Amino acid sequence: MITNFSGKVAKDIWEQNQSKSLPADMWVRAKALLTIMHSTSSIKDLLIKGQPPDIRLHKLGGDRKGFWSVTIKLPWCITFKFEDGEFSEVKIENYH
Repeated sequence: MITNFSGKVAKDIWEQNQSKSLPADMWVRAKALLTIMHSTSSIKDLLIKGQPPDIRLHKLGGDRKGFWSVTIKLPWCITFKFEDGEFSEVKIENYH
């Protein structure tokens, strides 16, 4: 389950299905990925339920250690922390 958002873009997609910052052609995929995340309780479940093409689920390193990332469409990703079955600090960003 998603417990909180760390950015306006992710919150706008979740609540309004649109965002001024994210290109419109990515809105549906971003919402679908957020919906999958909200309905799962483990990273393994995310892979089984979702794995849309090119999701590229991976752990981040360096100063982003402790975060995960899934790709909407490069360079846009959803980054988040995952602990005890909950997704937190969910953010849509272009961090590449």
